[in-house]
Amino acid sequence: MPKLSYAKALSRALTDEMERDPDVFVLGEDIKFALNNVTTGLLDRFPDRVLETPLSEQGFTNFATGAAMGGKRPVVEYQIPFLLLLVLEQIANQANKFRLMSGGQVTVPVTYLLPGTGWRPGWGAQHSDQPYGVFAHLGVKTVIPATPTDAYGLFLSAIRDDDPVVVFCPMPALAMREDVSYVDLAPIPLGVGRVCRSGTDVTVLAVGHLVHEALAVAGELADDVSVEVFDPRSLHPFDWAGLAASVERTGRLVVFDDGNRFCGVGAEVLATAAEELRLVAPPKRVTRPDAAVVVGCAPELDLAVQPSRAQLVAAIQAVVKS
Repeated sequence: MPKLSYAKALSRALTDEMERDPDVFVLGEDIKFALNNVTTGLLDRFPDRVLETPLSEQGFTNFATGAAMGGKRPVVEYQIPFLLLLVLEQIANQANKFRLMSGGQVTVPVTYLLPGTGWRPGWGAQHSDQPYGVFAHLGVKTVIPATPTDAYGLFLSAIRDDDPVVVFCPMPALAMREDVSYVDLAPIPLGVGRVCRSGTDVTVLAVGHLVHEALAVAGELADDVSVEVFDPRSLHPFDWAGLAASVERTGRLVVFDDGNRFCGVGAEVLATAAEELRLVAPPKRVTRPDAAVVVGCAPELDLAVQPSRAQLVAAIQAVVKS
Protein backbone atom coordinates (compact mmCIF):
# COMPACT_ATOMS: atom_id res chain seq x y z
CA MET A 1 0.00 0.00 0.00
CA PRO A 2 1.51 3.39 -0.99
CA LYS A 3 2.50 6.05 1.52
CA LEU A 4 0.67 9.35 1.18
CA SER A 5 2.12 12.49 2.74
CA TYR A 6 -0.03 15.38 3.94
CA ALA A 7 1.44 17.77 1.37
CA LYS A 8 0.99 15.21 -1.43
CA ALA A 9 -2.61 14.71 -0.37
CA LEU A 10 -3.29 18.43 -0.82
CA SER A 11 -1.59 18.39 -4.21
CA ARG A 12 -3.50 15.31 -5.33
CA ALA A 13 -6.84 16.76 -4.24
CA LEU A 14 -6.22 19.99 -6.13
CA THR A 15 -5.02 18.11 -9.21
CA ASP A 16 -8.03 15.79 -9.15
CA GLU A 17 -10.46 18.69 -8.90
CA MET A 18 -8.77 20.66 -11.68
CA GLU A 19 -9.02 17.60 -13.89
CA ARG A 20 -12.66 17.02 -12.96
CA ASP A 21 -13.92 20.60 -13.11
CA PRO A 22 -12.56 23.12 -15.64
CA ASP A 23 -13.90 25.97 -13.50
CA VAL A 24 -11.36 25.25 -10.75
CA PHE A 25 -8.19 27.35 -10.88
CA VAL A 26 -5.49 28.29 -8.38
CA LEU A 27 -3.88 31.65 -7.70
CA GLY A 28 -1.42 33.14 -5.27
CA GLU A 29 2.11 34.39 -4.75
CA ASP A 30 5.01 32.16 -5.86
CA ILE A 31 2.69 29.25 -6.64
CA LYS A 32 4.44 28.62 -9.95
CA PHE A 33 7.46 27.63 -7.88
CA ALA A 34 5.33 25.33 -5.67
CA LEU A 35 7.06 26.49 -2.49
CA ASN A 36 4.65 24.45 -0.38
CA ASN A 37 4.57 21.51 -2.81
CA VAL A 38 0.82 21.88 -3.30
CA THR A 39 0.97 23.18 -6.88
CA THR A 40 3.85 20.96 -8.03
CA GLY A 41 3.40 20.08 -11.70
CA LEU A 42 0.18 22.03 -12.13
CA LEU A 43 1.66 24.78 -14.28
CA ASP A 44 2.66 22.26 -16.95
CA ARG A 45 -0.71 20.49 -16.88
CA PHE A 46 -2.96 23.54 -16.55
CA PRO A 47 -0.95 26.55 -17.81
CA ASP A 48 -4.05 28.75 -18.08
CA ARG A 49 -5.36 27.92 -14.62
CA VAL A 50 -2.31 28.55 -12.43
CA LEU A 51 -2.17 32.31 -11.88
CA GLU A 52 0.84 34.01 -10.33
CA THR A 53 -0.36 37.14 -8.53
CA PRO A 54 1.26 40.45 -7.57
CA LEU A 55 2.16 41.10 -3.94
CA SER A 56 -1.31 42.40 -3.10
CA GLU A 57 -3.39 40.06 -0.97
CA GLN A 58 -6.37 42.40 -0.87
CA GLY A 59 -6.32 42.65 -4.66
CA PHE A 60 -6.17 38.99 -5.59
CA THR A 61 -8.49 37.92 -2.77
CA ASN A 62 -11.17 40.27 -4.11
CA PHE A 63 -10.38 39.02 -7.62
CA ALA A 64 -11.15 35.50 -6.43
CA THR A 65 -14.49 36.68 -5.00
CA GLY A 66 -15.47 38.19 -8.33
CA ALA A 67 -14.37 35.11 -10.25
CA ALA A 68 -16.44 32.89 -7.95
CA MET A 69 -19.49 35.08 -8.39
CA GLY A 70 -18.96 34.71 -12.13
CA GLY A 71 -19.11 30.91 -11.98
CA LYS A 72 -15.49 29.87 -11.33
CA ARG A 73 -14.12 27.97 -8.34
CA PRO A 74 -10.88 29.67 -7.33
CA VAL A 75 -8.41 28.21 -4.83
CA VAL A 76 -6.30 30.92 -3.22
CA GLU A 77 -3.02 29.82 -1.64
CA TYR A 78 -1.41 32.02 1.02
CA GLN A 79 2.20 31.37 1.96
CA ILE A 80 2.01 32.60 5.57
CA PRO A 81 -1.04 32.53 7.89
CA PHE A 82 -0.88 36.13 9.06
CA LEU A 83 -1.66 37.21 5.49
CA LEU A 84 -5.25 36.16 6.21
CA LEU A 85 -5.50 39.07 8.62
CA LEU A 86 -4.86 41.42 5.71
CA VAL A 87 -7.90 40.03 3.90
CA LEU A 88 -10.22 39.39 6.83
CA GLU A 89 -12.68 41.98 5.57
CA GLN A 90 -12.66 40.60 2.04
CA ILE A 91 -13.36 37.05 3.25
CA ALA A 92 -15.61 37.47 6.30
CA ASN A 93 -17.50 40.63 5.39
CA GLN A 94 -17.73 40.33 1.61
CA ALA A 95 -17.31 36.83 0.17
CA ASN A 96 -19.00 35.14 3.12
CA LYS A 97 -22.07 37.40 3.04
CA PHE A 98 -22.92 37.72 -0.66
CA ARG A 99 -24.99 34.53 -0.69
CA LEU A 100 -27.11 35.74 2.23
CA MET A 101 -27.40 39.30 0.95
CA SER A 102 -28.50 38.08 -2.48
CA GLY A 103 -31.15 35.79 -1.08
CA GLY A 104 -29.25 32.77 -2.33
CA GLN A 105 -29.01 34.01 -5.90
CA VAL A 106 -25.23 34.40 -5.81
CA THR A 107 -22.76 31.83 -4.50
CA VAL A 108 -19.09 32.48 -3.75
CA PRO A 109 -17.26 29.13 -3.93
CA VAL A 110 -13.75 30.23 -2.96
CA THR A 111 -11.28 28.02 -1.07
CA TYR A 112 -8.56 29.76 0.92
CA LEU A 113 -5.66 27.36 1.50
CA LEU A 114 -3.05 27.83 4.25
CA PRO A 115 -0.47 25.05 3.75
CA GLY A 116 1.64 25.58 6.85
CA THR A 117 0.05 27.35 9.83
CA GLY A 118 1.10 27.49 13.45
CA TRP A 119 4.49 27.50 15.08
CA ARG A 120 7.59 27.55 12.89
CA PRO A 121 10.74 27.44 15.04
CA GLY A 122 12.64 30.70 14.88
CA TRP A 123 10.45 32.22 12.17
CA GLY A 124 9.40 35.22 14.22
CA ALA A 125 6.16 36.68 15.47
CA GLN A 126 4.53 37.31 12.09
CA HIS A 127 4.96 33.81 10.68
CA SER A 128 3.66 31.48 13.40
CA ASP A 129 0.02 32.43 13.84
CA GLN A 130 -2.89 30.00 14.09
CA PRO A 131 -5.89 32.29 13.46
CA TYR A 132 -8.53 29.64 12.73
CA GLY A 133 -10.64 30.75 15.70
CA VAL A 134 -11.14 34.19 14.15
CA PHE A 135 -12.79 32.79 11.03
CA ALA A 136 -14.89 30.23 12.89
CA HIS A 137 -16.09 33.04 15.19
CA LEU A 138 -17.13 35.14 12.17
CA GLY A 139 -19.13 32.29 10.64
CA VAL A 140 -16.75 31.38 7.82
CA LYS A 141 -16.54 27.66 7.09
CA THR A 142 -13.25 26.59 8.67
CA VAL A 143 -11.54 23.20 8.49
CA ILE A 144 -8.24 21.93 9.88
CA PRO A 145 -7.25 18.43 8.71
CA ALA A 146 -5.00 16.36 10.96
CA THR A 147 -4.06 13.53 8.58
CA PRO A 148 -3.22 13.09 4.89
CA THR A 149 -6.52 11.30 4.29
CA ASP A 150 -8.44 14.13 5.92
CA ALA A 151 -6.35 16.71 4.06
CA TYR A 152 -7.41 15.14 0.77
CA GLY A 153 -11.07 14.65 1.66
CA LEU A 154 -11.70 17.98 3.38
CA PHE A 155 -9.82 19.98 0.74
CA LEU A 156 -11.89 18.28 -1.97
CA SER A 157 -15.13 19.12 -0.16
CA ALA A 158 -13.99 22.68 0.41
CA ILE A 159 -13.38 23.22 -3.32
CA ARG A 160 -16.80 21.77 -4.16
CA ASP A 161 -18.63 23.80 -1.50
CA ASP A 162 -20.69 26.75 -2.70
CA ASP A 163 -19.57 28.93 0.20
CA PRO A 164 -16.12 30.29 1.09
CA VAL A 165 -14.04 27.79 3.06
CA VAL A 166 -10.73 28.38 4.84
CA VAL A 167 -8.48 25.31 5.04
CA PHE A 168 -5.80 25.49 7.73
CA CYS A 169 -2.99 22.94 7.37
CA PRO A 170 -0.78 22.85 10.47
CA MET A 171 2.94 23.02 9.84
CA PRO A 172 3.75 20.07 12.17
CA ALA A 173 1.39 17.84 10.16
CA LEU A 174 2.81 18.49 6.69
CA ALA A 175 5.45 15.77 6.90
CA MET A 176 3.02 13.13 8.15
CA ARG A 177 2.51 10.04 6.00
CA GLU A 178 -0.22 7.39 5.92
CA ASP A 179 -0.64 4.00 4.30
CA VAL A 180 -3.45 4.80 1.88
CA SER A 181 -5.11 3.07 -1.02
CA TYR A 182 -5.68 5.83 -3.55
CA VAL A 183 -8.95 4.27 -4.66
CA ASP A 184 -10.28 4.82 -1.13
CA LEU A 185 -9.62 8.57 -1.12
CA ALA A 186 -12.91 10.45 -1.16
CA PRO A 187 -14.53 13.75 -0.13
CA ILE A 188 -15.17 14.14 3.60
CA PRO A 189 -18.27 16.18 4.53
CA LEU A 190 -17.65 19.42 6.36
CA GLY A 191 -18.94 19.40 9.91
CA VAL A 192 -18.42 15.69 10.59
CA GLY A 193 -15.81 14.82 13.22
CA ARG A 194 -14.32 11.44 14.00
CA VAL A 195 -13.31 9.38 17.00
CA CYS A 196 -9.62 8.63 16.49
CA ARG A 197 -9.34 6.42 19.57
CA SER A 198 -12.13 4.99 21.69
CA GLY A 199 -12.12 5.36 25.46
CA THR A 200 -14.37 5.36 28.51
CA ASP A 201 -12.87 7.73 31.10
CA VAL A 202 -12.36 11.07 29.37
CA THR A 203 -12.82 12.68 25.96
CA VAL A 204 -9.93 14.72 24.60
CA LEU A 205 -11.04 16.99 21.78
CA ALA A 206 -7.87 17.83 19.86
CA VAL A 207 -7.55 20.30 17.01
CA GLY A 208 -5.31 19.83 13.97
CA HIS A 209 -1.83 18.44 14.55
CA LEU A 210 -2.56 18.16 18.26
CA VAL A 211 -4.66 15.10 17.43
CA HIS A 212 -1.41 13.16 17.09
CA GLU A 213 -0.07 14.53 20.36
CA ALA A 214 -3.32 13.52 22.06
CA LEU A 215 -3.11 10.01 20.62
CA ALA A 216 0.44 9.69 21.93
CA VAL A 217 -0.64 10.80 25.40
CA ALA A 218 -3.61 8.41 25.31
CA GLY A 219 -1.20 5.58 24.59
CA GLU A 220 1.12 6.60 27.42
CA LEU A 221 -1.76 6.71 29.92
CA ALA A 222 -3.52 3.57 28.67
CA ASP A 223 -2.71 1.51 31.77
CA ASP A 224 -4.35 4.04 34.08
CA VAL A 225 -6.83 6.11 32.04
CA SER A 226 -9.00 5.19 29.05
CA VAL A 227 -8.80 8.28 26.81
CA GLU A 228 -11.11 8.84 23.86
CA VAL A 229 -9.64 11.20 21.24
CA PHE A 230 -12.12 13.19 19.16
CA ASP A 231 -11.07 15.22 16.11
CA PRO A 232 -13.75 17.75 15.02
CA ARG A 233 -12.01 18.25 11.64
CA SER A 234 -14.27 21.27 11.00
CA LEU A 235 -14.43 24.17 13.43
CA HIS A 236 -17.34 25.75 11.58
CA PRO A 237 -19.63 23.95 11.05
CA PHE A 238 -18.82 22.05 14.24
CA ASP A 239 -19.85 18.46 14.95
CA TRP A 240 -21.63 19.07 18.26
CA ALA A 241 -23.58 15.82 17.91
CA GLY A 242 -20.36 13.84 17.53
CA LEU A 243 -18.80 15.50 20.56
CA ALA A 244 -21.97 14.98 22.59
CA ALA A 245 -21.95 11.27 21.78
CA SER A 246 -18.34 10.99 22.91
CA VAL A 247 -18.89 12.89 26.15
CA GLU A 248 -22.00 10.81 26.82
CA ARG A 249 -19.71 7.78 26.90
CA THR A 250 -16.99 9.32 29.07
CA GLY A 251 -18.63 12.08 31.13
CA ARG A 252 -15.41 14.13 31.10
CA LEU A 253 -13.86 16.56 28.62
CA VAL A 254 -10.46 18.13 27.94
CA VAL A 255 -9.87 20.39 24.92
CA PHE A 256 -6.40 20.51 23.34
CA ASP A 257 -6.26 23.61 21.14
CA ASP A 258 -3.36 25.47 19.50
CA GLY A 259 -5.24 28.78 19.60
CA ASN A 260 -5.05 31.45 22.28
CA ARG A 261 -6.92 30.76 25.51
CA PHE A 262 -9.07 33.90 25.63
CA CYS A 263 -12.03 33.73 23.20
CA GLY A 264 -10.51 30.66 21.56
CA VAL A 265 -12.02 27.48 20.15
CA GLY A 266 -11.28 25.78 23.47
CA ALA A 267 -13.31 28.41 25.32
CA GLU A 268 -16.31 27.93 23.03
CA VAL A 269 -16.24 24.14 23.29
CA LEU A 270 -16.03 24.24 27.08
CA ALA A 271 -18.83 26.80 27.34
CA THR A 272 -21.16 24.77 25.11
CA ALA A 273 -20.26 21.56 26.91
CA ALA A 274 -21.04 23.15 30.27
CA GLU A 275 -24.39 24.38 28.96
CA GLU A 276 -25.57 21.34 27.05
CA LEU A 277 -23.62 18.14 27.82
CA ARG A 278 -23.69 15.71 30.73
CA LEU A 279 -20.42 16.15 32.58
CA VAL A 280 -19.41 14.41 35.79
CA ALA A 281 -16.41 16.70 36.33
CA PRO A 282 -15.52 20.27 35.37
CA PRO A 283 -13.93 20.34 31.89
CA LYS A 284 -10.46 21.71 31.19
CA ARG A 285 -8.58 23.15 28.23
CA VAL A 286 -4.95 23.20 27.18
CA THR A 287 -4.14 26.10 24.84
CA ARG A 288 -1.62 28.80 24.18
CA PRO A 289 -1.67 31.39 27.00
CA ASP A 290 -3.97 34.42 27.01
CA ALA A 291 -3.18 36.70 24.08
CA ALA A 292 -0.02 34.70 23.38
CA VAL A 293 2.27 35.86 20.63
CA VAL A 294 5.37 34.10 19.50
CA VAL A 295 8.50 35.40 21.16
CA GLY A 296 10.57 36.94 18.40
CA CYS A 297 13.01 34.50 16.83
CA ALA A 298 13.99 32.64 20.00
CA PRO A 299 12.79 29.05 19.51
CA GLU A 300 13.13 28.16 23.20
CA LEU A 301 10.91 31.05 24.32
CA ASP A 302 8.52 30.45 21.45
CA LEU A 303 8.20 26.77 22.31
CA ALA A 304 7.34 27.66 25.89
CA VAL A 305 3.95 29.11 24.87
CA GLN A 306 2.91 26.09 22.77
CA PRO A 307 0.43 23.60 24.27
CA SER A 308 2.37 20.52 25.33
CA ARG A 309 1.90 16.83 26.08
CA ALA A 310 2.85 17.44 29.71
CA GLN A 311 0.06 20.02 30.04
CA LEU A 312 -2.41 17.62 28.47
CA VAL A 313 -1.40 14.81 30.85
CA ALA A 314 -1.91 17.13 33.83
CA ALA A 315 -5.33 18.24 32.55
CA ILE A 316 -6.48 14.65 31.96
CA GLN A 317 -5.35 13.55 35.40
CA ALA A 318 -7.06 16.51 37.05
CA VAL A 319 -10.36 15.85 35.27
CA VAL A 320 -10.31 12.11 36.00
CA LYS A 321 -9.62 12.71 39.70
CA SER A 322 -12.38 15.33 40.03
